[in-house]
Amino acid sequence: MHSIDQVQTDLAAVDYVCGRDLATLVFLALKLGRPLFLEGEAGTGKTEIAKAIAASLGRNLIRLQCYEGLDAASAVYEWNFAAQMVAIRAAEAGGDVDAKGLQKDLFGEAFLTERPLLQAMRPDPKGPPVLLIDEIDRTDEPFEAFLLEALSDFQVTIPELGTISAPEPPIVILTSNRTREVHDALKRRCLYHWVDYPDFDREIEILQARAPEASAALSREVVAFVQRLRGEDLFKKPGVAETIDWAKCLLALDMINLSPEVIADTLGAILKYQDDIQKLQGSEAKRLLDEVKSTLDVA
Repeated sequence: MHSIDQVQTDLAAVDYVCGRDLATLVFLALKLGRPLFLEGEAGTGKTEIAKAIAASLGRNLIRLQCYEGLDAASAVYEWNFAAQMVAIRAAEAGGDVDAKGLQKDLFGEAFLTERPLLQAMRPDPKGPPVLLIDEIDRTDEPFEAFLLEALSDFQVTIPELGTISAPEPPIVILTSNRTREVHDALKRRCLYHWVDYPDFDREIEILQARAPEASAALSREVVAFVQRLRGEDLFKKPGVAETIDWAKCLLALDMINLSPEVIADTLGAILKYQDDIQKLQGSEAKRLLDEVKSTLDVA
């Protein structure tokens, strides 16, 4: 990816539509070797950008899914305890137990289970992999501090084996749904981009790329209705992922346009909380659909 335009073209080739602002930061992240921190609402395409970059570059994607309580050991490596016990039993059964030699063997590469961060440090014939650290906001501050150190030097230390350094730094993408604020020290190491909901035309492009079998008329109605929903007082606004899912559901039902009845039947594809679904029951869905169709007719 030698230019910003090429970034947009290459990502579009793997069905990821992005604006020039995001393409510029992807270009800079690749050129400068800087991690890219993507923050925004769930379902706006933050995870997909990492997949698209890996696909467009022909690199492997390594994903570290974050969660509460994630620690360095779980993110870097673990020892295969079951295999170690089998080796100990086998050595005892053979009657030839060399304690020092056995200990060295037990804590060697053969019994090492590599987790995402260590995998990303290993040489790869395809080139440095894309390391996706997904939903970093779900972890706690101690893990952030560890991650800051690991991303500074692109190396990890295993006491039994020593320090392992990446021959070439991986391409690092961090995402956050902003359920809490991530520490400034980690953000400062990254290029930052807020991934917002796309405008109408951009979302149409995305839907056409991901569900090309949808007609232009159905795509316009689906996108307009979802964008209208985002203006409502909902507990969880539908993201782009829900737009795509809903369009595919409508296609599976052989629908060619929206109606209050089909909206009521398929609300579970775009809304994931019962309170939100109840708000769209009855005449509310019809009211929103009438507004949407009126707006589309004017346009």
